[in-house]
Amino acid sequence: MPTVTLTESAKLAQDELVAGVIENIITVNRMFEILPFDGIEGNALAYNRENALGPVARTGVGDTDGVIGTGGSNAARQAAKDPATFTQVTSTLTTIMGDAEINGLIQVTRSGDGNDQTAVQIASKAKSAGRQYQQDFITGDGTDFSFPGLQSLCVAAQAANTGANGGALSFAFMDEMMDLVVDKDGQVDYMIFPARTLRSYYALLRALGGASIGDVVELPSGTQVPAYRGVPIFRNDYLPVNQVKGSGMDQTTIYAGTFDDGSRQHGIAGLTASEMAGIQVVDVGESETKDERIWRVKWYAGLALFSEKGLACADGITD
Repeated sequence: MPTVTLTESAKLAQDELVAGVIENIITVNRMFEILPFDGIEGNALAYNRENALGPVARTGVGDTDGVIGTGGSNAARQAAKDPATFTQVTSTLTTIMGDAEINGLIQVTRSGDGNDQTAVQIASKAKSAGRQYQQDFITGDGTDFSFPGLQSLCVAAQAANTGANGGALSFAFMDEMMDLVVDKDGQVDYMIFPARTLRSYYALLRALGGASIGDVVELPSGTQVPAYRGVPIFRNDYLPVNQVKGSGMDQTTIYAGTFDDGSRQHGIAGLTASEMAGIQVVDVGESETKDERIWRVKWYAGLALFSEKGLACADGITD
């Protein structure tokens, strides 16, 4: 008599189920751990950047004009009376949202073994909301309800000179990019590279001969990230690696900058609604047309670059 088959025996037993869901959709962005967020009233934050300083002039003793010596031109005298001018900038919040809809029968009968169907679906939506924010943080352009990300916020004057066609990562490119960040008197708080460019940075260190990859910065969580000249370098998988500059192909842009310190004067800060900060989960209730309960996951969020001098980039990086 033949023995029972594996297929037949499976009808009488169940495989062991691991509680929880093992993450398989993973994108690295360690800077997100320390990005500061600023809660704002209303749906936008307006702030003024310096456009031109109010000019001054030298004056001599007994100068009857009171502004500049008689040897100066009339235009120069008048210029010393001109006021400072400013540019008003507005950073707005957008809504990142998704609904988790769970069938009543499934929730009641399929939530054993440590996997609550509602909790799993809500957690997945929250993860997706966080990933959407991180993507817009880099590539958002203000269209389709996105907020402007670093690609849009970094102005041409803050780009290191990498040549008409870009080039391989070099210490010179990194130094020039860092030199453009001046809003905190030259202090640089971060650099972000895609994984492949971070590997190129390690190769540069090894090529020095005897140099070890030991310059690190410890994050509040206790994890360590590599550093250059004391500045942490964060791996960011949301940076595109398919850009084109000149005749180059499959290039990327790296960034350096500062974080705002709460004064709303420096670098970047994430924005969120002060009355509803962070990701919110709302029980919408039972669907009117089907046996499902609806949970809405939403986040009112945005990004502000207070000082243009707090963000710089090097584009056309080929490795």
